[in-house]
Amino acid sequence: MPLAQRAGDNSEARYCGVEVGFSDDIQNTLAFALGGQFDFIVAPLTDPEYRPSKGKEGPPPFSGSDLVLSPSQWSSHVGLSNLQIWLRIPLIAPELQAVEGTVEEDTAFLKREPVSGKPLNDSWEWWNMFRSLCEYHCQLSVVLDITGSLPSPASLKRWIGEPLRAVIIHTSAFLTNKKGYPCLSKRHQNFITTLFNHNVQIIVSGESMHHVDSLDPTTASSESGANGSEDGAYPRHHLRPYLEYISHLYRHMDPLTEQERFEIGYRDFLQAPLQPLMDNLESQTYETFEKDATKYNQYQKAVYAALVDRVTDDETTVVLMVVGAGRGPLVRASLQAAEDAGCRLKVYAVEKNPNAVVTLHSLIKIEGWEDLVTVVSCDMREWNAPEKADILVSELLGSFGDNELSPECLDGAQRFLKQDGISIPSSYTSYICPITTSKLYNDVKSYNDLAHFETAYVVKLHSVSMLAPPQEVFTFEHPKFTGDKIDNGRYKKLLFQPPEDTGSALVHGFGGYFDAVLYKDVHLGTEPSTATPNMFSWFAIFFPLRRPVYIPAGSAVELHFWRCVAPSKVWYEWAVSSPDVSPIHNANGRSYWVGL
Repeated sequence: MPLAQRAGDNSEARYCGVEVGFSDDIQNTLAFALGGQFDFIVAPLTDPEYRPSKGKEGPPPFSGSDLVLSPSQWSSHVGLSNLQIWLRIPLIAPELQAVEGTVEEDTAFLKREPVSGKPLNDSWEWWNMFRSLCEYHCQLSVVLDITGSLPSPASLKRWIGEPLRAVIIHTSAFLTNKKGYPCLSKRHQNFITTLFNHNVQIIVSGESMHHVDSLDPTTASSESGANGSEDGAYPRHHLRPYLEYISHLYRHMDPLTEQERFEIGYRDFLQAPLQPLMDNLESQTYETFEKDATKYNQYQKAVYAALVDRVTDDETTVVLMVVGAGRGPLVRASLQAAEDAGCRLKVYAVEKNPNAVVTLHSLIKIEGWEDLVTVVSCDMREWNAPEKADILVSELLGSFGDNELSPECLDGAQRFLKQDGISIPSSYTSYICPITTSKLYNDVKSYNDLAHFETAYVVKLHSVSMLAPPQEVFTFEHPKFTGDKIDNGRYKKLLFQPPEDTGSALVHGFGGYFDAVLYKDVHLGTEPSTATPNMFSWFAIFFPLRRPVYIPAGSAVELHFWRCVAPSKVWYEWAVSSPDVSPIHNANGRSYWVGL
């Protein structure tokens, strides 16, 4: 019986298993666990008393027959917990023992790590040593042992970016509530809930320490008859109260928001950034972006505020140009803002994509905007406007702010903006921070070439640990009537200091975000501390490292970042100089660039 199900959630985190000892009768062991409503068991493959000995016919088999269960039972309900599958390393160990055997494709290897609040040794260090010896093999995963003591929140957060498949929570970690039933401390609850959100399964282990006669009616499942019995009573399993409590935690999680339901299929999925100048966007891409009501509400607020500041009397007609109009959502938002402000508006909708222009013409005819909107089928950098604009509106921002060449586009378009004209957005700033993300690193590594490690990716970061708060990288402001040729090349050196209680960590790359000021106090963005709620037009951007950088406890990360501009392209370069030195990634734009 899965713990529960939330709308849009089909993750493995809904399933809870139980660790069992070795048994000659695994059929009954499995039946007992399933009858107690656990979803699977974790069992030793071999008898702990087994000792190999050679006879005339060679050593005896070290395990029982695999025919005792059906293939579907083995694959769905049984996990193996010794030999090369799980390697247990104690919290304090004098040396790392060699692991026999090899890692083969389609075989998942899980390494078991104890997690403790004791500072004597960091179990993450043992895990990192183990996976480094295995050359960061993509089939390696980790399972954590959770006891009554937990490390600091910053230390725990590192594991979210690791290939964490499950946690084994021991019965000794549970407290006792007023009714005598097991419960967890707030810190344990928060950690377990976080794990649920990252598709991590829970495994209960140990002897029962809460001898209760019946299930707590406030947390017991309301289902009946799940085991096929006539009265719906479940077989009594001695660890069932622990399962019920974990199920209680899962059922009481906040439901997925509309934004989360939209994003769930994109989590930790690498996508190439858009090239809006080189390529014409497809209709489906426009349709997806147009569903982001939050973004266009913010634009409407900004246009409204600008109109209020701009209009001095009822006779004033404001000239507004939407550059990069797409299929018209900004045109619609601007006209609605003018209606709300009670002012006259003349709109030029400039769009280079001929397919979008056809849709734009159709929209204007359907809405009856022929006297208000003029469609211009042209690249904004090449258009000769018949008059100057009071307000210039665009949505050329990328996941890193400037990565879709908004600076170059708006610099080219500002020639038809009045000297006292308003640009929406008026400025935008990129942000970046070091992250642990084994999933994305392995996905990039699977391409087995240099180019993919020197490419920036748009991705909904999820199974990621942010090791330090994001810092500002580059800021661009519009308009810039300087009279000189505008140089949009940039360089920035940044120093990131993880919290003291984080411990050591591994940097797989850098997560990038942006924040944009549309007009005055109206902003939108993705930088985590100020991110616009319920907005899904932009995911983060990921800059990978060719080889992960080990950060000892207490050390800082020094990053160098360049925005390089040539006559026909723009590209980024990045390198780490401390605590280790990496090569300069994407030198001269050899692997990744955006065409002008």
